[in-house]
Amino acid sequence: MTVPDVTGLLRAWSAGDPAALDALAPLVYDELRRQASRALGREAAGHTLQTTELVHETWMRLVDQRPDASGGRVHFFGIAARLIRQVLVDAARAQHADKRGGGVAHVTLGALETEAHDARGHGVDVLALDDALTQLAA
Repeated sequence: MTVPDVTGLLRAWSAGDPAALDALAPLVYDELRRQASRALGREAAGHTLQTTELVHETWMRLVDQRPDASGGRVHFFGIAARLIRQVLVDAARAQHADKRGGGVAHVTLGALETEAHDARGHGVDVLALDDALTQLAA
């Protein structure tokens, strides 16, 4: 059995052969997962992407871009590495965007329960708080 030629499939895909893309995907998937896993390992804690999600987003961008296959396999994986970085940057920007509350401390309901006390340690009167907010809104 012969090993499929990734460079040949890349060239066929670049020339417009959709069957080449179908044959190429399973051949490059494991390497894309390795690249994505390494990239995620370098990320700070708190990122939300998983390896599979990163690979799939990268693959979608590769397919949309249809990179020039003249550089072959090495060039293809270089482009994939750059796209992985772009996906991570885009995800970080989206996570920290002001319209999504970027920079604002996120508080869980459990944290609110433990912090919902006045200066004397008494619980907050939720009805009194609601009345005050209603008056303020009027």
